[in-house]
Amino acid sequence: MLNKLSKLVRQVCPPILWSGLRVLAGPIIKARSVAKHSSRKAGEQDLDVYWDSAMAQLLETWGSDTVWKEIQLLMVNCRGKVLDVACGTGKTMEIISRFPLDIHGCDISDLLIGKAVDRGIAQDHLMVCDATNMPYENDAFEYAYSIGSLEHFTEEGIEKFLSECHRITRNVSYHQIPVSRSGKNEGWVKRNQSYYNNSVDWWLEKYRWAYQTVYVLDSTWSDEFSVGKWFVCIKGS
Repeated sequence: MLNKLSKLVRQVCPPILWSGLRVLAGPIIKARSVAKHSSRKAGEQDLDVYWDSAMAQLLETWGSDTVWKEIQLLMVNCRGKVLDVACGTGKTMEIISRFPLDIHGCDISDLLIGKAVDRGIAQDHLMVCDATNMPYENDAFEYAYSIGSLEHFTEEGIEKFLSECHRITRNVSYHQIPVSRSGKNEGWVKRNQSYYNNSVDWWLEKYRWAYQTVYVLDSTWSDEFSVGKWFVCIKGS
């Protein structure tokens, strides 16, 4: 039974988070979802994990030595309204709240948004929504960012996600994702949770579908299959 549960968790856990989740003890909490994801077909997103309390616990610590340091360096000189897309429990929002920013967050999971409210983030700065169809006005934010999220969207979803970021962000959006360590386009893989593990060039085509100017920066995050990259997308350049 334990082996079966372990395999189940590895199937639904994002690649960036698996190495941390496997050290957590206790039973796997049955995921709750706004849709019947048990009937999910091949090639569709794995969403159930975002209603898993073990995942919510892991989101409190996983980026402390890598991406949470990096997002502070990216945001330290920014000013104005900022959107954390797929904000999870709001931990990243809390970390950069010491800067003079008006920080907002959105996530598809009401469970995770509830955790963000519990940590003291103002409820009117949080939204439960799909990142491919966000209910914000055009140019509502000066900046936006996402961390370890975009790779879990389908190819159509990636284009919609980036189109929405372009629409609602006035200046720059920052997106941290894994790219294949092999440098090859490995496609839609399911080593852990389903995600795209492709080359930098493949991803640049996606980003440039919405943004004319995109810079690629190294991230210190990595695992055995992928290395982390930040894609810095500049609007109107």
